[in-house]
Amino acid sequence: MVIYNVTSNMAQSLEKEWLEWTREHIAQVLGTGLFMDARLTRVMVEEQDGSSTFSIQYKASSREALELYYEKHAPALRQEAIKKFGDRVLSFRTELDMIDEYRVTGNMN
Repeated sequence: MVIYNVTSNMAQSLEKEWLEWTREHIAQVLGTGLFMDARLTRVMVEEQDGSSTFSIQYKASSREALELYYEKHAPALRQEAIKKFGDRVLSFRTELDMIDEYRVTGNMN
């Protein structure tokens, strides 16, 4: 399993607009059929400039699925983000190879 992580940083004043757009963007990425699920998170760090940072984690079943996304879908979807936000949002991408996944079962009380 592979996690495709996109971390984005922006001025706090852009946060609401970006979040609204991002929720639609996540639906488009998942609509490719190449990811199992996605998680949108806020990076809990206080930036000195007061900016906001978010992380979107997409889970792919294989490296091949991620490569297919890069080839067939990523260029157009990234271009949409650039067209909408230009250099007002700084994003970087990370690929993570999932080794193990753990879940709590039962009652934690």
